[in-house]
Amino acid sequence: MPDTIPPTRQALAEALNLSSDILKNLELSETPLTNVALKTSRLARLLNEFDFQKMMEYEAGGYPSTPTGVPQDAWNLAIAAGRKFEQVDPASKVTKTYVYVESISELEEQLRIAETSLTSARDPDVAISSANPTQYVWTPQGNIIERNTVRQSINNASKRLASRRTTIYQYALRKHYELKFSGIADDIFARIRERVDATIGSTVPDAVQKMSAVYDNLRSENPENWSNAVHSCRRILQDLADAVFPAKDEIRTKVVSGKQIQIKLGSENYINRIVAYAEDVSSSERFNGIVGSHLEFLGDRLDAVFQATQKGSHKTIVSREEAERYVVYTYLLVGDILSLRRNSS
Repeated sequence: MPDTIPPTRQALAEALNLSSDILKNLELSETPLTNVALKTSRLARLLNEFDFQKMMEYEAGGYPSTPTGVPQDAWNLAIAAGRKFEQVDPASKVTKTYVYVESISELEEQLRIAETSLTSARDPDVAISSANPTQYVWTPQGNIIERNTVRQSINNASKRLASRRTTIYQYALRKHYELKFSGIADDIFARIRERVDATIGSTVPDAVQKMSAVYDNLRSENPENWSNAVHSCRRILQDLADAVFPAKDEIRTKVVSGKQIQIKLGSENYINRIVAYAEDVSSSERFNGIVGSHLEFLGDRLDAVFQATQKGSHKTIVSREEAERYVVYTYLLVGDILSLRRNSS
């Protein structure tokens, strides 16, 4: 399945407000359910969730059906919306699966008519007096069969309307918290980005321009540009390594899992040089371990994408989501190294 086009920031902000409005409408029963379904359709459209958008349109207007049944795409949406029910075929005695296709307003009308019918069915039946044919008498039981049938109609319509309300509520609630969480994460990253952007220029002058190119590439729909965003992250880390720990014709040794390994610090070993810088200026072994492990992981992935591109391979070219993750990692690590540089100067 191709990547879904991510919503714009403006759309996400509107979606958060709309989800809150939908929840309020449902919790306080202050808006007709059909109108709430249409609002939820707009919420799905803002989030580019087009299947749910179409589902909500069907909830408000009814699911399409023909004498031969429900079209497959509408059937799938009805199943996803929880409209499935089973019934025994009177002729074959086989249990079959169906979906009810009535719109929310039709279900509400069914409920209204049934409730009115129940009120009418409560009136006692009129019968002719056996003693005097010209007189009428009232029977105390009324039409029991009719009342039971009407009660069953009320029960079915009520359950189906409650299910519609629950489906809409659960979607709006889930999206509301997803949007709130993404907003919190976005705010946190925005603060980190502000700190990094404010200080990286003095250490790596070209990095700000490269970061700008990263964002331009991420907004593109071309997968090659997503890879270019990753390549820019690699170059930023290379420039950072050159600034804080210039290449040396030197080899350090380190004990890892009881084995002594050699650490090269040449021009191509930019991750090793950043880790070496962190170890030299920080007294915290835990900090060095965390930064070192994150850098090694990120460096391996950036190098793998770079090498695959150089060879013309498309197997490891990243998706937009993966590219965004590398950008966030890069910002966090650059921020850590810059904080060390400030504290050691």
